[in-house]
Amino acid sequence: MPHRWLAQRTSCFDSSGIRRVFDLASQMTDPINLSIGQPDFDVPERVQQAAIEAIRGGKNGYALTQGMPVLRDKLLARVAAEYDHADRSLLVTSGTSGALVLVLMTLVNPGDEVIIFDPYFVMYDALVGLVGGRSVVVDTHPDFRIDPERLRQAITPRTKAILLNSPSNPTGVVATEAEIRAVAEIAAEHDIALISDEIYRLFCYDAPFVSPARFNPQTLVIDGFSKTHAMTGWRVGFAHGPGAVIEEMTKLQQYTYVCAPQPAQWAAAVAIDVDMSGHIDAYRRKRDLLVGGIGDLYDVVTPSGAFYAFPRAPWGSGSEFVEAAIARQLLIIPGNIFSRHDTHFRVSYAAADETIQRGVEVLRELAKR
Repeated sequence: MPHRWLAQRTSCFDSSGIRRVFDLASQMTDPINLSIGQPDFDVPERVQQAAIEAIRGGKNGYALTQGMPVLRDKLLARVAAEYDHADRSLLVTSGTSGALVLVLMTLVNPGDEVIIFDPYFVMYDALVGLVGGRSVVVDTHPDFRIDPERLRQAITPRTKAILLNSPSNPTGVVATEAEIRAVAEIAAEHDIALISDEIYRLFCYDAPFVSPARFNPQTLVIDGFSKTHAMTGWRVGFAHGPGAVIEEMTKLQQYTYVCAPQPAQWAAAVAIDVDMSGHIDAYRRKRDLLVGGIGDLYDVVTPSGAFYAFPRAPWGSGSEFVEAAIARQLLIIPGNIFSRHDTHFRVSYAAADETIQRGVEVLRELAKR
């Protein structure tokens, strides 16, 4: 029974599925852990050293709410060079999750609708509910491609925003330039806010990354350093978009998160210039190791980005299949955490090659059951 003091908004959140897998991982002696959504490489040495120097240099107080100039100015210069939009401001946030909370609090009134694409990152539906909005789900099964006509049909007079994530968590699918352009143009045509979650933009293996901000200058972009530089615990993200929206997000940050951690911002300013291409190449190879190992037995769309695959369970529901995998020490995430469908499961190949290979062996055995 829920406690009598709890606010109704707490019912928007159910992390039991993912939390259970993580709890099991902590109890197992030798799990095959393909569940974790964070890089298996460490923060680059130069970035670590920059954080140490910032801490020892006394940069430990509150940061400016909008971000320290050492980082914010570099990010603004990079964004200006990429888009050259007349009205594009930037805010350094407490992680990309913090940016998502701020942008939805800024834009969405109770009763407003936000379009999300199924499968979706687990946080999207919950955060829309937290701010009083309603998620309108556009299905992309079975190939996880965006159908512009389905998107158009989902728009109503109450539609306030479209939330796009490419490369995608959980599918690893990268939207094509044509799909990105269509979403951007539809949002502009209907005067709907377009929020582009680009946290995995560096992890594109088969084609260059394309942002909808190229085609729609009103696009609100969310990005950060957690995935690209393995800085998940450092909580440094950023958002850029129309100045009036970013200004209100900055006010909300002042009254909620206050700021992103100052030492981590000095380190992130160094991270911008670190070449991560070697890690991207390694993850392309890990992708091929996983998909090549199970592709003949599973219906799986080859991921072109991020570090996830989203195979269809070869028998039973996605949840039933995951239970059987966990019984074999293989930790994966049931697909219904990310979807209205209980047909798939998520595998993270952000793991050592040996762990991926062990996971492949278990998955092959389970497929033949």
